[in-house]
Amino acid sequence: MSTQEQSGAAASSGTRSPDAVVVGAGTAGCYAAATVAREGYDVVVLERKSEEEAGHIACGDALKGADAFPESIPKSQIEPAFTNTDVDHGRFEIPQEDTVLEIPVPGELAVIDRWEYGKRIIEGAADVGAEFHYDTVVTAVRQAESGRVTGVDAIRQGEPVTYEADVVVDAAGSLSVLQDEVDFGDSTFDTNVNYSHFCSAYREIVHVEEPVEWSDALVFKPTDRAAGYLWYFPRTETEINAGLGFQMTEEPMKLVDDLKRDLENRTEFRNADVEDKLGAALPTRRPYDSAVHPGYVAVGDAAGHVNPTTGGGIAGAAYAGKYAADRIVEALETGDPSEEVLWAYNERVMDHFGARYAALDVYNILSTAIDVDDLMGLLAAMPGEKLAEALYSGSTDIGTKLKLEALLKSRGHWGTVWNLYQTKRCADDLLAHYENYPSSPDGLAAWQDRRDELMDAVYETTGADPKY
Repeated sequence: MSTQEQSGAAASSGTRSPDAVVVGAGTAGCYAAATVAREGYDVVVLERKSEEEAGHIACGDALKGADAFPESIPKSQIEPAFTNTDVDHGRFEIPQEDTVLEIPVPGELAVIDRWEYGKRIIEGAADVGAEFHYDTVVTAVRQAESGRVTGVDAIRQGEPVTYEADVVVDAAGSLSVLQDEVDFGDSTFDTNVNYSHFCSAYREIVHVEEPVEWSDALVFKPTDRAAGYLWYFPRTETEINAGLGFQMTEEPMKLVDDLKRDLENRTEFRNADVEDKLGAALPTRRPYDSAVHPGYVAVGDAAGHVNPTTGGGIAGAAYAGKYAADRIVEALETGDPSEEVLWAYNERVMDHFGARYAALDVYNILSTAIDVDDLMGLLAAMPGEKLAEALYSGSTDIGTKLKLEALLKSRGHWGTVWNLYQTKRCADDLLAHYENYPSSPDGLAAWQDRRDELMDAVYETTGADPKY
């Protein structure tokens, strides 16, 4: 029996009292646990899957920013999970315009084996002292009369266990059930969250007979609806992560059948073998306005820390886990896990990537109100570097020259070009406002009021229904 199994067996019933308890052994959870454990504190990670299945998560497997991960788990620990480091651009296939758009991707890019990566971040956190309890399902969040979260109740292999802790880290993923259990009435924690802010996705690992010619690219392809998309990400020249998704506000797609249909229409997938199938939900929304509550923080997908236009969330989750853990360590050292002490975590997220993601969400909103053929015509006319700037910088510079080029190339989609230009101005205004994110909970309400005024302008400009 492994050390983790032994410690897990010891916790199969009764009460445990670690300094911090982390719910979920994904990227954000493992980086949070590793950061806290490195400081000598007792941290337990609760994972509903078995030890064998832990780390097996539905994912596109693309990792942007592979060169700049937090050192809580050294990059050398996860590098063996990198299966393709030759990818350097996106390949955007636009069937409606019979064209392919090559989009450069700045920074280090890799495609990974997500299960292997998952195992390695668990191992990395365990190596510095984090304790993992597998086969453990949280059933309730414990909360004091003051409102402070004080731990969780769980079932492990049929036996009840109580985990009392100074801080609970919610790393339980999209639409986290923990948030349904907590009364956030006396804090700023963002509760403006519903299913319409998420995407339903499905992926398969597919083995092909011959190397694909686009093994150095991430392939994207829109479906016949603006809110649907397909992807083909090469783990190797012959092993492809193939998947698709749709916004939950839209009419549901038949994910398995629709992916199969597209695979059958691509000659490179003839006689292919499917190894693994998984589905999941992921955020396509702005980051939570606040992801802290006394004794409680949410990280990664559980706090909307995903690029809403690309679905990329691994690097953001790693940093969110690290930033949250830094404040948890401060709370443990001072004995004060209050909202005020934890607040700086929100600030670091917004400063690093949250503001950009909120600005990018504006383009997601635009896509729900635009005709798919017009959108594809515009994308076909856009220079690849401008799309890359939009996807990875949070905005895009659409000057007069670009508008004229798009007008000539997009076969008359002038109204869409003008709409995008106006939307870009809204996104810039929003980005500037996020750069003034408040330094304490007291300033959040006024900041939100102004942000909501800016969002009203987004809805008016795009013609989209309000998202929040």
